[in-house]
Amino acid sequence: MTITKGCSFTGIEYPDSDGKPMAESDFQRVYLVYATEVLDIYFQNQPDVYVSSNLCFYYEEGNPKAYISPDVFVVFGTAKRKRRSYKVWEEDGKYPNFVLEITSKSTVSEDQGTKKGLYAFWGVQEYFQYDPTGDYLDPPLRGFQLVAGNYQTIPAEKQDNGNYSICSKVLGLELRLERGELRFYEPTTGNKLLSHQESEVARQRAELRADQEAQRAERLAAKLRELGVDPDTVQ
Repeated sequence: MTITKGCSFTGIEYPDSDGKPMAESDFQRVYLVYATEVLDIYFQNQPDVYVSSNLCFYYEEGNPKAYISPDVFVVFGTAKRKRRSYKVWEEDGKYPNFVLEITSKSTVSEDQGTKKGLYAFWGVQEYFQYDPTGDYLDPPLRGFQLVAGNYQTIPAEKQDNGNYSICSKVLGLELRLERGELRFYEPTTGNKLLSHQESEVARQRAELRADQEAQRAERLAAKLRELGVDPDTVQ
């Protein structure tokens, strides 16, 4: 969430955690978890795409103070496996291709300044910022693409209802703001990416609708039989 400076370490040790909470509040946490989960599901069959969040990201070998914790990041071309921390020199120099920061009061200045400059220096192709409370960014969802070493704003596609979307060419997805809430969509199908919980709820609703349809059909068939009509002969 924040860039850590001036921490003291004994020897060359790279801690797995900075001891800070994952997010400033529930407003940030829920979208951090959502974004990480749906992207992990989306890329689950690609063994060379790594998705993570709030992980200690070390970028200078021998200097344990040189790290940040991106809220959500995606790295292409590196193994999909569990990590305690991410050390660039152990990953063939692979930096994130995509970063999403969930902005809060305590992080907005770093998200807008230091982190943005660092991501550009690393060559992070796309950098997105989202403010779930709408208090610190206007508009609350922003996307930037790296052009000649500098970030340029990715145009947003606005809708009549006030919602809008920003296309991520790196992910092949759309990030949409719907009534203030961040959602990911697959542009080719128009389908919204669902978390495990959302998928389960959708499955249960589909089963309920199917059961209701079956019950209605059975009641209709029973009435037809009472009238002496074979339901199988009714088109």
